[in-house]
Amino acid sequence: MRAAVLHETGQEKLEVLDDVEAVGFGPGKVRLRIRATGLCHSDVSAMSGVLPQPAPFIPGHEGAGEVVDIGDGVTGLSAGDRVLVCWLPACGACPSCKRGQTQLCLAGFMNAGTPNCKRPGGDVFGFAGTGTFTEEVVVGAGCAVPIPDDVPFEIAALIGCGVTTGLGAAINTAKVEAGSSVAVIGCGGVGISTIQGARVRGAAQIIAVDPVASRREAALRFGATEAVAPDGLADAKQRITGGEGFDYVFEVVGKSATARSAYENTRRGGTLCVVGAGAVDDTFQVNMFELFFDEKRILPSMYGGGDVLRSYGRAIALWRAGRIDLESMITHRVRLDGVNDALDQMRTGESLRTCIEI
Repeated sequence: MRAAVLHETGQEKLEVLDDVEAVGFGPGKVRLRIRATGLCHSDVSAMSGVLPQPAPFIPGHEGAGEVVDIGDGVTGLSAGDRVLVCWLPACGACPSCKRGQTQLCLAGFMNAGTPNCKRPGGDVFGFAGTGTFTEEVVVGAGCAVPIPDDVPFEIAALIGCGVTTGLGAAINTAKVEAGSSVAVIGCGGVGISTIQGARVRGAAQIIAVDPVASRREAALRFGATEAVAPDGLADAKQRITGGEGFDYVFEVVGKSATARSAYENTRRGGTLCVVGAGAVDDTFQVNMFELFFDEKRILPSMYGGGDVLRSYGRAIALWRAGRIDLESMITHRVRLDGVNDALDQMRTGESLRTCIEI
């Protein structure tokens, strides 16, 4: 089968090969035919080494397709079912799951170290235990979540990561209050989803912050009330909040510098929500006095900060009702052979989400 492979961490290009084989099928597993996958910034971060992932590996974790076969013991799924790929399935048995914090379950992370493909040169890993830049993939049954027939594969793929992460940050983690002021730093696919989540929650002002003009323009179409470059944030804070700071600031970049900016632009008693996934050696610092005196809440948001199955259903309901726009988030479409074009589009900020049709 065909798949896009990164041979070594740090390489910027993927090689599309036709000698890859999906392996590991058996009890508790399902084989999926991938039909569409989104390119998420986490894929790029794994390629560069910011996020840990054994190589060689197949990027992609934001996918959707059809069930080809099911292993022994799998229930609730049948061949031909339409599914989205959940890269962080809940095991249901660990302490996090028992507390109801299924987004903190580590079972899915353990899959990242087990190869689910191979080629003549040896084992190939799937990013985050999935790897959707491929025609077929074998994953645990919990990674295959059935979707209704009216949800297109490309929409389901987005819901599998970026949309759920961004919406959930605003709805589950920060719990944005109606009438509040919001700033979103970083307006790629996840940032745009955060903006839509803040709009759904009834925020009065939503300020989009991004260095790329096309992304600022897009943010306005998705519900931002104003969009500024990073050097315009201080002026927006002064004009909109009288210099006090925003009620909620979302950091959707994954860098300490933008997290610090987000902290400084959050009002005393407000909420900084960290959505971006950053590097282990990039340290965010606050001093002990400001931490105590400002009483700002610092809330990390992992995969939308809530039960992902419930979040999937909510995203579909909001999309059906026309409350969120997912189709327009797909700004580019390529076939698998064009995956490196998709990477370039993301790195330059040209795309919000590129759909790779497989």
